[in-house]
Amino acid sequence: MTSHPGAPFPATRRRRLVAFGHTRRGLVTGFAAFHIAYILALSPLIIAGGTEGDLPLYRQWAQDAVQGTWPIIDFTWVYPAGALLPVVAPIAFGPYLYQLVWLLMLTAANWLAIVSIAGGRLQRISAYPAAWYWLLSVLLLAPVSMLRLEGVAAPLAIAGLVWVARRPVVAGALIALATWIKVWPAAIAAAVVAVCRGRRRVALGGLGASAVIVAGIVAAGGASNLLSFLTIQGQRAPQLEAPIATPWVWATIWNMPGARIRQNYELATREVIGHGATAAGEVVGWLMIAAFVAIAVLLLRARATWVARAVRTDLAESRLVVLGAFAMTAALIVFNKVGSPQYMLWLAPIVVVGLLVEPERWRTPARWMAVTSLLTTLVFPIFYMPLVGGDAFAASLLLARNVLLVALFVWSVQALWRVAMTRPATAVLARPAPHPALSPVSDPA
Repeated sequence: MTSHPGAPFPATRRRRLVAFGHTRRGLVTGFAAFHIAYILALSPLIIAGGTEGDLPLYRQWAQDAVQGTWPIIDFTWVYPAGALLPVVAPIAFGPYLYQLVWLLMLTAANWLAIVSIAGGRLQRISAYPAAWYWLLSVLLLAPVSMLRLEGVAAPLAIAGLVWVARRPVVAGALIALATWIKVWPAAIAAAVVAVCRGRRRVALGGLGASAVIVAGIVAAGGASNLLSFLTIQGQRAPQLEAPIATPWVWATIWNMPGARIRQNYELATREVIGHGATAAGEVVGWLMIAAFVAIAVLLLRARATWVARAVRTDLAESRLVVLGAFAMTAALIVFNKVGSPQYMLWLAPIVVVGLLVEPERWRTPARWMAVTSLLTTLVFPIFYMPLVGGDAFAASLLLARNVLLVALFVWSVQALWRVAMTRPATAVLARPAPHPALSPVSDPA
C-alpha cells in the first residue's frame, strides 16, 4: 500500500491563491472583503448609533461644531486645522450615522491609496505586492487604522508620495493636506524638497492647499489658535508607549521608588513619571531636531554627489526620497515623548512606496514593519490594561516593539549614510532597476 504526500496540494492551493491575488479581481475582492467585514463586525454598534475608538471624541467635537463651537476657531486644539474636515464631515448625516459614515470615508481613502499604487484601472500588476502590503498593514493595525485620524492622513500620504514626479502639484497638495491633518507627513515634504528637481511645483501645490486652510481659519476668527497643536502637549510627561518611556515602565514593574504609570485626564492618555522622566522627555525633543537636521544634511549630500549622475535621475530621486522620508519619520517616533499606536501608520505608508520603487531593498524592512505593527496591536488594545497595571508580559511586548522601531530607524540611517558617503559609481541606490520603465513613482500611469 503506497502513501501519497499531501504537501503538493497545499502548495498548489497557495500558488493559485497567489495567482488570484495578482489579478484585478483578486485585489478588488481582498479590498472589499476587509472593509465589508470590518463594517459588519461593527454593525451592532452602528445600528445602536454608537461609536468606537477615538470616534466618541470626534463626534462630540463635530456636534459642538454644528452647534456653533468649533475647535481651533473657538478654543485650542490638539490637532492641526485640516483635521476639522474628516472630524466634522461624518456629522453631515447626523450623529446617529457618524460611525458608518466615518468607515465609508476611510474605505474611500484606502481606495485612493490602492489606486495610486496600482494605477487608475489597477493595471500595474507589478505593484500588487505593495497594494496588498497596505491592506495587510491596515489589517494588522486595526482597530486603530480604522478609528483614528491617521486612517485618513496615511492614504493621502501614499498618493502624494507616489505622484511626486508625475503630478507634483497634486502631490504637493495631498502631502500638505495630510500634514494639516496629522503633522508627520511634513517629513515626506522635507525629503521631497531636499531631493526632487520638481520641488518648486510640489511646493506650489502644498502652499496652495495650505493657503486655503489658513485663510479659512483666519476668516472664521481662529488665527490665534491656528498653531496651538504645536504647544498644547509641551508640558506632558513621556507617554507610556513611547520608546523613551521604557526605563520608567520597567522601573514601575520592579516597584522602584517614585516610578509609576499615571492617567493624564486632560489628554486622555497614560504617562510615566519617576526620577528623570520629565528631563528625558525634554532631551529627546532636542534629539529629534538634531536627528532631523542630520538626516536632511545626508539627503542633500546624496542628492549632490550621485543622483545627478545616475543612469535614471528620476528613479534615483524616487528611491532617495522614500529612504529619506522613512528615516525622518522614524526619527519623529524614536525621539518623541509621545508614542501612540497610530504612529505605525506613519511608517507603513512609506514602506509601501518603498516596495514600489525598490522591492529588493525594502522587502526585509517590510517584514520588520509587519511584525512591529502586530506587536503594536497586541500592546494596544489587547494587552493595554495589563500594561497599565504593570504586567511584565505586556511590557515585554512593548519592549520588543520599541526595539524594532529603533532597529528600523538605525537601518534607514545606515542605508542613507552608505548612499551619501559612497562614490556615485558604487552607490547602492544608483543601480538601474530591472525594468526601469515601470518605475511606479516616476511614472504612475
